[in-house]
Amino acid sequence: MENQIDIQMDQRKGRRLVLFPLPFQGHINPMLLLATILHSKGFSITIIHTNFNSLNPSHYPNFTFHSIPDGLLESEASSSDLVALAKLLNIKCTDPFRDCMDKLLSDASEEPISCLISDSLFYFTQAVADSLKLPRVVFRTGGLSSLVVFAAFPLLRERGYLPIQERENSDLL
Repeated sequence: MENQIDIQMDQRKGRRLVLFPLPFQGHINPMLLLATILHSKGFSITIIHTNFNSLNPSHYPNFTFHSIPDGLLESEASSSDLVALAKLLNIKCTDPFRDCMDKLLSDASEEPISCLISDSLFYFTQAVADSLKLPRVVFRTGGLSSLVVFAAFPLLRERGYLPIQERENSDLL
């Protein structure tokens, strides 16, 4: 058994991935599923997460977790405007994420990071990855229906349906 553990650890050396999901349930779950699959293929997994989430690291004992402050006020975190909240997270998480990545990359006791996998809505991670000379892969957590909707946006704009215009009540009769 001990030999098997040593072999598994050797297989994981140099295969460390950092994943950073958006802190919404529909984004965390697919990212954790991806992490589980990658771990089963021999990768070491580190998850960076914000304080604003429902993630319970004890459910994933094979992963290493690092929490970063999101800087959100209670009123901001309880907003029903998810687009505004995502934009705010992209602003407020930049420095804490960069600091966390700097620490992870400089920790000589840990194996090197091969790649960052970040949620597609965390667009600020591209600049951070570029500055650290770290490859980045974007993971879209939405399903096929969201892809179809996004693909339809140009046609809807072309036909004048977007952006939605205010109409007078007489237009509805």
